[in-house]
Amino acid sequence: MRPTISLPDDLGERARRRAHRDGLSLSALVARALTRHLSEPAARSRDVPPFRLVVVEGTGPAPGIDLDRTSALLVAEDEAAYGRPKED
Repeated sequence: MRPTISLPDDLGERARRRAHRDGLSLSALVARALTRHLSEPAARSRDVPPFRLVVVEGTGPAPGIDLDRTSALLVAEDEAAYGRPKED
């Protein structure tokens, strides 16, 4: 197969230098890079199922807890463990 590809000038020059250094033609270098890239597993993000919150003995988070605000979770956890800070 003889495809024509377009590369940014800087990438093409880097590829030519690497091919020369490794004693390969540019085509061989591109074939090696594509073979390596295509043999890697697909990106994990597509294989991971969506997150599902499992709640035990209840219907969800405690009232006033927003799971999208992790800092609020830390404050609530600290207050539960150590009590509320004294106000001046």
